[in-house]
Amino acid sequence: MNNPQQAARVGLFFLLGVALTWVTFETLSGGKILKDDGYRLIAGFETLKELKVGDEVRMAGVKIGDVAHTRLAGRRAEAVLRIASSVKIKSDAHASIIMAGLIGSNYIGIDLGSANAPDLPPGAEIQTRSTPDLNSVMTQIGEMGKKLEAALGNLGGALSGDGQGGPGLLQKVDLLVTENRENLSKATANLQEITAKVNRGEGTLGRMINDPSLHDDLVASIAEIKAGATEAKTFLANAQSIVDEVKAGKGAIGALVFDQKAGDDLKASIANLRAVSDKIAQDEGTLGKLLSDDSILRDAQAIMKKADRALDGMDDTGPITAVGVIANGLF
Repeated sequence: MNNPQQAARVGLFFLLGVALTWVTFETLSGGKILKDDGYRLIAGFETLKELKVGDEVRMAGVKIGDVAHTRLAGRRAEAVLRIASSVKIKSDAHASIIMAGLIGSNYIGIDLGSANAPDLPPGAEIQTRSTPDLNSVMTQIGEMGKKLEAALGNLGGALSGDGQGGPGLLQKVDLLVTENRENLSKATANLQEITAKVNRGEGTLGRMINDPSLHDDLVASIAEIKAGATEAKTFLANAQSIVDEVKAGKGAIGALVFDQKAGDDLKASIANLRAVSDKIAQDEGTLGKLLSDDSILRDAQAIMKKADRALDGMDDTGPITAVGVIANGLF
């Protein structure tokens, strides 16, 4: 093998070694050599929930940085976030620890915030929100399972009995059915007989179901009821109009109720009528004397008898003589 070929092979292996070394270094260092180091933000939580250095920081599902390191700060845990310089985070944005999957790693999720809010400066603290993790969810599921198991146990005890000789619900139902089996059979037979009669058109209910004429009569009755209701509405409307006219002082009743002068005149007329009746009762005036004095009645009867005798004598006399006879008879 000549020297040029050997030199080319050595050079190729050298380049491959350098490339492999570079790839290995980039992988182990997280690719920080060629990337912008960005700026830092601090996110405080009650617990980091298995969050570790190198976990992603995402906004709207897009990776915008990673977790630089984690630390304890008093009674809380803090995650220092390394954010790309090209990404600006609003001051009202919130960071949450989100579980990527049942077996996946957690990551920091940041919402977009308001468009008009100012940007967070480097080193600022971002607002955070707590989210349930897998452990808390599994704990709650376990507690729920225990409660469900206890509820099923209570239900089973209620159905099968209390275990101390007391009958359960199923035993009570079975006992009730056993004791009332004859009554239930009779009731079932009666119900079947009733339904058979209804199907045959017997009885009022059967006729109503099977006789079309009853249906027509029922429809006609309903129509008459509707007509009566319409007439009643008309009557009420007329009565309301009459009441409105009375309230307005129209007509005789309205004048009597609302016209003060008409009311005063009616009161005066009643007072005069009462005065006249009082005078008659006290034998005052001509009518009072006519009603209470018997002598006037007797005189009137005597005059009528005289007039009768005078008329009897008019048949054979002339007009002038008749006048004289009447005058003599009366006076």
